[in-house]
Amino acid sequence: MKLAVFASLLAGAAAFAPAKNAAKTTAMSETKADLEALAEKLNPQVGFYDPLNLCSGNFWNMGDEATIGFLRQSEIKHGRIAMFAFVGYIVQSNVHFPWPQTLAGAAHPSTDLSPEAQWDAVPVGAKWQIFAVIAALELWDECGGGDLPHYTKGRKPGQYPTFKPFRDAVHPVFDLYDPFGFNSKMSEETKEKRLRAEINNGRLAQLGIFGFLCADKIPGSVPALNGIAIPYSGDPMVPFEGQFTYLEGNPFQ
Repeated sequence: MKLAVFASLLAGAAAFAPAKNAAKTTAMSETKADLEALAEKLNPQVGFYDPLNLCSGNFWNMGDEATIGFLRQSEIKHGRIAMFAFVGYIVQSNVHFPWPQTLAGAAHPSTDLSPEAQWDAVPVGAKWQIFAVIAALELWDECGGGDLPHYTKGRKPGQYPTFKPFRDAVHPVFDLYDPFGFNSKMSEETKEKRLRAEINNGRLAQLGIFGFLCADKIPGSVPALNGIAIPYSGDPMVPFEGQFTYLEGNPFQ
């Protein structure tokens, strides 16, 4: 079942990231009416759904358009991370990497363990490296790569900055999206269609990854996964469980 759902997600892989940076204009601000129109295109059966009225929340007193920009960026980003997590869960459940995990020669955790338990077995130093890379990517996004406006100030929803300034001044590195420029001539209509597909796939992936986590943590909570779930006694919401905590006592237990 995992592999079947995995295959369905791959169909939207081409839409996994937005268009490359083209201009510095700030004409992408959206209103509630724009969200309602987008919702009909995404899923006409559900339509616009905002029971908490977040789009009119005026976050940090920035105004509704900035709030909507924040919400659009947040949903797309969470969808992308969920797709990574969903695919990662499937890979960890079925594939054991044969090469050493550490410089000391320690092997990767066995697929007999649940993906959550495999993560717990990763050395704390490796986890900090992963989080450091994530923090650097977040910082680059927040500053627009020094070239794009902030996503609350008109940047196209989901647009991740190019690494070109870093590549030119510091070190060669590929862009996250379309590193070889294969989609540079893609029409705006196609880009928008693929972004909508990405949003829908991201929403599905968020349900999927939490379905896996719930099935492993709470036996029987997801009946469709009863046959493949691996019970997990830890806390999937505590990434450094047993290794690091800042809540009490010695943070490096």
